[in-house]
Amino acid sequence: MNERRYDLDWLRVMAILLLHLFHSAMPFVSEWGWHIKNPETSNLFLEFNYFLSKWRMPILFFISGIGTVFVLNQFSANYYIQQRTKRLIVPLLFGMLVVVPPQIYFERISNGVPYTSYFDFFPSIFTTGAYPSGNLSWHHLWFIVYLFIYSLIAIPLFWYFNSRNGKITLDYVAKIPKGFGLYALGLILFIASFLYFWFTEETHALIDDWAGFTRYFLYFIFGCLISTHATFWNTIENNRRLHLKLAFFSIISINFLRWNDIEPVWGWNLPNLLFLALMVFNAWFWVLAILGYGKKYLNFNNRILKYANEGIYPFYILHQTFIVIIAYYVVQVKNESILNKYLFLTFVSFILTMGVYEFLVKPYNWARFFFGMKPK
Repeated sequence: MNERRYDLDWLRVMAILLLHLFHSAMPFVSEWGWHIKNPETSNLFLEFNYFLSKWRMPILFFISGIGTVFVLNQFSANYYIQQRTKRLIVPLLFGMLVVVPPQIYFERISNGVPYTSYFDFFPSIFTTGAYPSGNLSWHHLWFIVYLFIYSLIAIPLFWYFNSRNGKITLDYVAKIPKGFGLYALGLILFIASFLYFWFTEETHALIDDWAGFTRYFLYFIFGCLISTHATFWNTIENNRRLHLKLAFFSIISINFLRWNDIEPVWGWNLPNLLFLALMVFNAWFWVLAILGYGKKYLNFNNRILKYANEGIYPFYILHQTFIVIIAYYVVQVKNESILNKYLFLTFVSFILTMGVYEFLVKPYNWARFFFGMKPK
C-alpha cells in the first residue's frame, strides 16, 4: 500500500460525480423528501437514485479506509491526526458557516418562511439550534463528520492489523479458498444491519444514527483491512465477473419484489431477514465488482485524473449548495418536463460549481486552506 493506486482515485472521482447526478435528481424523486421539491415527481428518477444509493456511499467510505492505511503507513499518528483535522474539520466548519447556510435559506423561503433577505436569515444559524427545527446544519457534509470519527477510531485498529496477531488473522481470512473470506465480511454487514430494527432511518445526524454510522464504519474498516493484504486484491480482481453477476441478479430480485409490492413485512420474521440479507449482499457485491473492474482497467494516470483528483474534494463541498439554489428557481418553472428541468439543473449547477472552484478556490492558498487542499 505504499504505491499510488490510480484506480481508487478514478473510482472516488466517479462516485462524487455520480453524487452530483444523484442530488440533482432529488427535487424530482417521488416518495423521498428533500430540501427543494418539484410539484411533479417521477418514479423513474426514484429508481435511478435507489440504485445509486445501494453502493455509492459505501464505496466512498471503503476507498477512504484504504487511504487511511496509506497515510498511516508513512507518517506518525500525531501527524496523521493533524492532517485529518486540517483536511476534514477545517472544511467542515467553513462549510457549516459559509457553504451550507444558503441551502437552508432557500429551503426555508420555499416553505414560506418570511425572511426578507439572506442577511435577515443568516444570524438565525447561531440562535435557532440544530436542523431541522433550527438553521444550523452540516447537511451533505455529514460524510466529513463520519469520516473524521472513523479516522480516529482506525488508529488502534491499524496498530492491531500491523501486529503479529493481527497479521496472522488477516492472513487466515485472506487465504480462505475461493474468496469466502470476503463473503464473511458481507455476513458481518448483514448482522450489523439488525440495528435498522431500532434505528430505521439514516439521519446522518450522528447522535441518533447508529445503524447508518455502523454500516459505513464497517465499509471504512473493510477498506483498511483489505488494503493490507495483496491476496484480498487478487481475489477481488479475479472474481470481478462473478461479483458483477451476483450484484446484477440480486438487484433484479430486489426490484421484482419492490415493483410487484410483495416485499416482506418489516420485522423479525424469516422472509424479511432473507430480504434484508439480499439487500446487504447486493450492496457488497456491487462494491466488490466495481473495485475489481477498477483495479483491472483503471490503474493509470493522466492529466484528467491529476486535475480531477485535486478538485474533486472542493467540488463535493460546493456542489449541493448550487443544486439547491438553482432548484429553487427551476421547480417554479411551469410547462417544462421533469427531464428538461433535471438536465438544466444538473448542467448549470455543475458549471457554477466548477467556475467557483476554478476562479475562487484553486488559485488562492487561503481559499485552498478552507477547502482542505494543499497549498500551491
